[in-house]
Amino acid sequence: MKQSQLFSQTRKNISAEEVSINAQLLLKAGFVEKIMAGVYAYLPLGYKVVQNIIGIVREEMEREDAQEILMPALQPKEYWEKTGRWDGLDVLFKVKSQSDKEYGLGPTHEEVVTPLAQAHLRSYRDMNKAVFQIQTKFRDEPRAKSGLLRGREFIMKDLYSFHTNEQELDMYYDRMRAAYARVYKRLGVDAKEVFASGGTFSKFSHEYQVFTDAGEDLIFYCADCGFAVNKEIAEQAEGDVCAQCNKGKISVHKAIEVGNIFKLMQKYSAAFDYTFTDSDGKEKDVIMGCYGIGVTRLLGTIVEVHHDEKGIIWPNEVAPFRIHLIQLGDDETVKSKAEEVYELLKEKGVSVLYDDRGLSVGVALGDADMIGLPVRVVVSKRTLEQNGFEVKLRNEKESRMVSEEELLGVIL
Repeated sequence: MKQSQLFSQTRKNISAEEVSINAQLLLKAGFVEKIMAGVYAYLPLGYKVVQNIIGIVREEMEREDAQEILMPALQPKEYWEKTGRWDGLDVLFKVKSQSDKEYGLGPTHEEVVTPLAQAHLRSYRDMNKAVFQIQTKFRDEPRAKSGLLRGREFIMKDLYSFHTNEQELDMYYDRMRAAYARVYKRLGVDAKEVFASGGTFSKFSHEYQVFTDAGEDLIFYCADCGFAVNKEIAEQAEGDVCAQCNKGKISVHKAIEVGNIFKLMQKYSAAFDYTFTDSDGKEKDVIMGCYGIGVTRLLGTIVEVHHDEKGIIWPNEVAPFRIHLIQLGDDETVKSKAEEVYELLKEKGVSVLYDDRGLSVGVALGDADMIGLPVRVVVSKRTLEQNGFEVKLRNEKESRMVSEEELLGVIL
């Protein structure tokens, strides 16, 4: 894509109200636009990153035999009354129609997916299936803050599994644990698997937490064995010898939660009187699991952990484009060579953002650092005099000159 045609623009100044790193950098680089507190529009560059995150999540969920569906955000009040959460969930947005009928805007989808499964999965032969969706959620947060990390409208992946017994649930739960590890590795974030309270569902659940000072959670962690637990259920203090390995010492870290998995057991199936017919002809309770990943929260998290003083540093698999091709100045020879390289990269199937604006060195390279694509290729009078191109990786300090013959081998 040519940068002169890009819908969004970079900017130097943003509102002083934006104190989080992710909001500052995403706004400055033209990835998002704040509409109101806790609500953002995702501009072309930002939405490309969101789609890349979604693509990775979708691949890994389908790899574990989950099937994608799409459920409504607008949900019947009576479903929420069945589970006791119409008045029991403080973040539920409630809306009233012209006829005074009330609805909920989905912060989560247990109240919809349970009766949905009830209509289709009735026999033991139907069980041990999973469905997921990637959809916009709404939560009436009293204090929307930290940019994309705590919003009132956000995109989330939620997956639900349905089983005949707890053993089958345990097996699928472990498959999801492995899938989540793969997702975060591909996204370029070091998400620790953390023990957390299982609430009313089970003794424990698992959260996936990324250590950063921007986080709101406190995690007690042993670097020697990898044991990690949320502050809410921590039984050891900072500096204690780890009870898991009896070797390392417990350290405390701020962290951002980027996913969680729960064994819901019969909580929601019981609320909807959802049973299945077993092989012995008897009606038995359906056992459920729930598995969530915050997609747009991950966008903000990636920026929090991958940036420097100049801007964002995108990991390869989520970057909106792989190559930032920059034409410095408006010299016709430079422009012609840059256009030639642009067409060549497109022919090779390389995603490239071509800065064809012909700007000065300071402005063009400043914008490139702010946007943060993995590889920068500069074409200028100076590089052409040396019969080559200046190539720089965004996560490295030094650039290097490569010849035209070497270019594709270096950047691909």
